[in-house]
Amino acid sequence: MKVLVDDQELFTITETQKKVIKNDINLNIFDSDMKRRLEFIVMNRYKQGLARLKSDWESVLRERLDYMPLDAEVFVELVKSQQDYKDKYDRDNTSEQIDEPTEEKL
Repeated sequence: MKVLVDDQELFTITETQKKVIKNDINLNIFDSDMKRRLEFIVMNRYKQGLARLKSDWESVLRERLDYMPLDAEVFVELVKSQQDYKDKYDRDNTSEQIDEPTEEKL
């Protein structure tokens, strides 16, 4: 069983791994159960990310706008359109420079 995302293979479950998993999962539902588990992992991560985005941005948007979108896709696009929005990469790689005192300044 191969797991692909955007047509790129992420990993393959070997026959031995499948046998071990099938020891606990009925053979008749193995494929559907594996798909269900993978979907759960990805969707759970999405839900956690959306909750964090809402936690970080709802109060900011309330101050800036007269409305708050209820649709998740509209909300996400609205947040991402804000000039001060930074994704994880940008937050991790943007550090505000603190002017450290040097011997010359002391």
